[in-house]
Amino acid sequence: MIEEKVRLAEVDLKDIFNKVDEIELFNSKKVLDAFKKNNLSEIHFNATTGYGYDDIGRDTIERIYADIFKSEDALVRSQFISGSHALTVCLFGLLRPGDLMLSISGTPYDTLHEVIGIKDNPSSLKSFGINYDEIDLLNNDFDYEKIGYYLKNKKVKLIEIQRSRGYSNRDSLTIDKVEKVIKLIKSISPNTIVMIDNCYCEFVDTLEPTEVGADIVVGSLIKNLGAGIAPNGAYIVGRKELVHLASERLNLPGEAKEVGPSLGQNKPILQGLFMAPSVVASALKTSILTSYMLESLGYTVSPKYSAPHADIVCSITFNNPDDLIKYVQGIQAASPIDASAVPEPWDMPGYDDKVIMASGSFTQGSSIELSADGPIREPFIAYQQGGLTYTYGKLGVISALKKLIGE
Repeated sequence: MIEEKVRLAEVDLKDIFNKVDEIELFNSKKVLDAFKKNNLSEIHFNATTGYGYDDIGRDTIERIYADIFKSEDALVRSQFISGSHALTVCLFGLLRPGDLMLSISGTPYDTLHEVIGIKDNPSSLKSFGINYDEIDLLNNDFDYEKIGYYLKNKKVKLIEIQRSRGYSNRDSLTIDKVEKVIKLIKSISPNTIVMIDNCYCEFVDTLEPTEVGADIVVGSLIKNLGAGIAPNGAYIVGRKELVHLASERLNLPGEAKEVGPSLGQNKPILQGLFMAPSVVASALKTSILTSYMLESLGYTVSPKYSAPHADIVCSITFNNPDDLIKYVQGIQAASPIDASAVPEPWDMPGYDDKVIMASGSFTQGSSIELSADGPIREPFIAYQQGGLTYTYGKLGVISALKKLIGE
């Protein structure tokens, strides 16, 4: 019985789960201290409309984010549609014609291909005369020698690092690796902007990239920091002048952060942030349990349950489309919304291959809620993330395993 195997797995995982609880406690205190420092009160839940002038709740949220990330400034807005949107705003805000952008974590996530110009689009960075190059990872770490050589021979305006694996088969990048490569970059080219795509990684560890030298960091509120409560939005944190440039691109030059109505979203954004350390811990435990169970069945998983985790994502290599589809369908069957729906591969906007996705979530596309998806291409990998509570996450894993093995 799958339930009994899961029960025994939890006994083996007790010490690892205890370490996750310690990280949750640390980050919960970080959030609570920021709320208290900024004297958060009920008045900050009030909504503004129209231009959004003098929205004290919105401005307080941004001070709280800056304190949590130990950064100079923050831009936290529901006007961001997604993490990819916030990344796009940031790139267009910081780069100018003739500039060179370098990715040092390989090819970025699929949704940025048309943004950058990897795939032709008349609105891409490339179409504005912004140059792009990339350096692949080496053995699941940065290629430090190649990065150093590149920086010594070319003027790079901005380096982009995507911490999470996206739809690739590489490991996600721990904060220790990020810190090491930033030190290298700054020792050779101190004026190069280091920008981090932090999606899926917030509160998985006790440090964030801005605490180890990153100039600007971007993430989504329908992932870790929204805790399934924030209905949409994203954040940008970092150096004040860089956040300002991003805000002028989101809004308009000359008004920047001074405009942008909260439209009643301040409370769910704050409540999501408050719950985020606990929800991330639940998602991380769900990921660890998934790795343990799938590895015991002979599948290749990443990261392994006992390895350091940089994000809440677990990848499972099935090596055939049938097992991938069955597993994803099993996750959907344990969802609170549309559990009766049977996912099938489809042509999803922004992706080159057909994608199968289980996401029976309260917020559309919310990947902090338990979800699993993957492109229908070799080696047929499912990428699972989320779990608002560990108990619901465990039930989802049990459902997927039963579907997979036909129990």
